[in-house]
Amino acid sequence: MNDVKVLRTQSVLKELIPEALASLDDEELKNLCVIDVECRKGRYDAFVFLDKMHFNLAEQEKILNKLKKAARALQNYCMAEQGWYKAPNLHFKFDDSLEQQNRIDELFEKIKAKK
Repeated sequence: MNDVKVLRTQSVLKELIPEALASLDDEELKNLCVIDVECRKGRYDAFVFLDKMHFNLAEQEKILNKLKKAARALQNYCMAEQGWYKAPNLHFKFDDSLEQQNRIDELFEKIKAKK
């Protein structure tokens, strides 16, 4: 039963967070792409994974600092939209799984080319 609640919360947050980001005044934050949301500790913490394709390391740090400051406003948006009493604490990270997948694909291509 708890797994269903966690999955539902993750799904709702995956839809609400981009809407909440779009409601902010910061142009950099408005255009962020949410890849996935993972809830932990019984839905007390939500890790939001963002697409980092267009950002270098310095820009990523700048954006993460802005998101840390805006996290409370984003939580309030989620609570207001869903009628929740409490929203999970939002933690933002840039997702590097696509880069890892691309590296693995390149390695397989090299192996295939050597055969």
